[in-house]
Amino acid sequence: MSDAELSTSAHAAALDAAPARKRPKPGERRVQILQALAMMLEQPGAERITTAALAARLDVSEAALYRHFASKAQMFEGLIEFIEQSVFTLVNQILERDADGTAGSGQRQAARIAAMLVQFAEKNPGMTRVMVGDALVFENERLQQRMNQFFDKIESTLKQCLRGAADEGSATPSVDAQVRASMLTSFLVGRLQRFARSGFRRSPSEHLEASLACML
Repeated sequence: MSDAELSTSAHAAALDAAPARKRPKPGERRVQILQALAMMLEQPGAERITTAALAARLDVSEAALYRHFASKAQMFEGLIEFIEQSVFTLVNQILERDADGTAGSGQRQAARIAAMLVQFAEKNPGMTRVMVGDALVFENERLQQRMNQFFDKIESTLKQCLRGAADEGSATPSVDAQVRASMLTSFLVGRLQRFARSGFRRSPSEHLEASLACML
């Protein structure tokens, strides 16, 4: 599933413009379900989303939803897969583009990964509620575990970036890199939580460059 398919800025117009009873093409209804779920998650202070509410938004029956997803947990898994694929595709692009081995390249990579994650959250506020777990409180525990693993992977990637930056003049480069990667990941999670819990009013990119300069 591509970023364009689930872009929260584009899919609202697509859903509103489509004829209510037009038969979707194969696979299209699945995308529409995920789009609608992401849009509902964008509403500040939204209560637990039920399949009944989701079906009503799409003007279909709950049974129609279950023809495409075995459970609501699978719908959230679809959103998590989108987050994982989108973010780590961009992470890999940053690592490949900036792997020049020059002084400070690891710190630049870490800073760009951090900025990319924040920008992704700003563009996809509904996804942010999934990333920080607010949307998963009443859902299957494995969903939260999967998002925990997502941030563990982010932290591990940041550690690899910062490992080279800590080599020079450090007796414990691995430990130093781990500490900074952990601190940076905690900072990012905190920024995303504040963004979601402020009703998307507090921008996660607020003073981001200055904040990263203090940590890196």
